[in-house]
Amino acid sequence: MRKTLTIIAFSITGLVSVAQQDAQFSMNMFNRLAVNPAYAGTNKALCATILYRDQWDKFPGAPKTGLLSVDYGQIAHGGLGLTIDQDQLGFDKTLKAKLAYSFHLNLGATGVLGIGLDAGMINKSMSGNFIAPDGTSTVGGGGTDNAIPWSGTSATTYDVGFGLYYTNNNLYVGLSSLHLPQQTLSKKNGTSTTGISSTAYDFTYEVARHYYVMAGYKFQLGTQFDLTPSILTKSDASSTQLDINLLARWNKMVFVGVSYRLTDAIPLIVGMEWKGFKLGYAYDVTLSALKSHSSGSHEIMLGYCKKFVKPERKQGHMNVRFL
Repeated sequence: MRKTLTIIAFSITGLVSVAQQDAQFSMNMFNRLAVNPAYAGTNKALCATILYRDQWDKFPGAPKTGLLSVDYGQIAHGGLGLTIDQDQLGFDKTLKAKLAYSFHLNLGATGVLGIGLDAGMINKSMSGNFIAPDGTSTVGGGGTDNAIPWSGTSATTYDVGFGLYYTNNNLYVGLSSLHLPQQTLSKKNGTSTTGISSTAYDFTYEVARHYYVMAGYKFQLGTQFDLTPSILTKSDASSTQLDINLLARWNKMVFVGVSYRLTDAIPLIVGMEWKGFKLGYAYDVTLSALKSHSSGSHEIMLGYCKKFVKPERKQGHMNVRFL
C-alpha cells in the first residue's frame, strides 16, 4: 500500500509541475526571511536560523528540507539577508540560494516599513533513482518508463522575489511574491538505451509564482507572559494554504505553541531562548489520509540573534567661568 501511495504522490508531482512548490515549515513565525525579503534586518540585529524538517516520517520518499537564513540590520539604510534551502522529495531535489536587500522607512516612534527585493538561483534535479510502477529501478539505466530521465539530470535558472513588511513593538504584517518571472527549467537529457531502442528525453519544470501574506500581534500579559497569534497564507493562484498559529512565551525564555494547517496537520511547538540562542521543536499531527502511513512530521530549529547597540555619544561642556 505504501508503494502505491508513493507512486501516486510522485505521479502528481510529475516532471512538469505548476502546483505549490516552495517548502513549508511549521515554525514559520521564526522563518519570515525565506518568504519575504523585506523582513531582512527589521529586527535591527545580526540573526541566523537553521531549520530541518522531516515530513511524514517513515513514509518512503517523503519530503526532507533543510534551510539556512542570515540577516543583518542597520546597514545601507536597511538590511541584508541570505537564504539557502534544499528540499528533497524522493528522486526530486530543489536547491535555492538568494540574497535579499530591504530598504527601511521609519514610521512613527517604533514602526519600520521594509521594502525588499531578493535575487538568486534555483536548481532542480532528478536523481534517476525512481522506482517505476512495474517495480523496475532506474539505477543503471534499466528502467522501462520513457517519461523518466534514468541517468538523472538538472537545470538552473535565476530567481527574483519582492516584498513589503511592516513591524513595530507588537505588530507585524507582510506581503510578498516569490519567483516573479515564472521560469521554465528545461534540459535535453541526451539518449538512454532501454534495451529495445534509444530514446531522447526532455527535462521540463515550470516554477510557479507564489504569494504570501503574514501577520502577527504580541499581547503582553503581565510582566512575564506574552501571547502571539499569527497567520501565514501561501498561494500559487491555483491552490491556497493557511497556517493559523498561537505562540505563548514565559519570561522571554520558554515558548510553547500550537498551529492549524487547513485539512493537513496540527503542529505542536516547544522551545527555549537563552542569551540570544533559540532552540525549537515542532511535531505535526497529520490530519490528511497520510496519517495512517506515516509517523507525523518532525521539525527542529536553531537560531541566534545579537543586537548591536551604538554607544551613546558623550558630550562635554566647559564651565563658562573659565572662558
